[in-house]
Amino acid sequence: MSDAAQPTAAEVRAAAEAVKTALDRHLAAVERRTGDDDTGVYEAFNALATAAEAYDELLYDRYDEVTPFEIPGADDKLPPYAGPDEPHALSVLIRRDYAVAEPRRLVAQARRVADLDHDEEGPRSTAAALGVLFGEYEPDEIASRHKEFGLEEGDSTLWVTADGELPEPGEWLAAPFDQADPERIVCRFDISSVFDDEDDDGEAADADEDAEAEAAGAGEAGAAR
Repeated sequence: MSDAAQPTAAEVRAAAEAVKTALDRHLAAVERRTGDDDTGVYEAFNALATAAEAYDELLYDRYDEVTPFEIPGADDKLPPYAGPDEPHALSVLIRRDYAVAEPRRLVAQARRVADLDHDEEGPRSTAAALGVLFGEYEPDEIASRHKEFGLEEGDSTLWVTADGELPEPGEWLAAPFDQADPERIVCRFDISSVFDDEDDDGEAADADEDAEAEAAGAGEAGAAR
């Protein structure tokens, strides 16, 4: 890189200050979070990642130094963004999967809700119980109280897609997810136990490597004696 193309010391300093500001905002968002899918936390996380990445690049270009932070990369499964640069509308698409881990608890909770509504019969099947509970509670409340309702969390995902204008009222209600275009995703958040498994596998591999290194060291020490 030529000297003319290098960032100035002031630019690096400004990028560092931007990271500090983004860090404070992320902490504030976490402290105010209202649930696992709080969009304010996601937005602050992305802003922090963007600021840290910019600082890391400028620091390297100017001083040939790097930070100890690992910046999350883009999801390789997503195509390049091809939506509008200045979107005037957005769609938030959420999918959460649950296993019915305790059907009796689920039905009991739904019958309690039905009793509160003065319905003496109440739901008897699991499907009817799900209808009662999801009709009574918001999805975010179901997510925060899923164990109470006899449910077990599976994978979940949240897509934020950009559009040029807001669709006409009722335009997509017949098929609400058919128009989800991966090329219009501006950010995506996935939660899955598979990520925990990957972390556990990595930790196990590190532990195996450490054990092998210790064993090799012990062998060498024995040979020296």
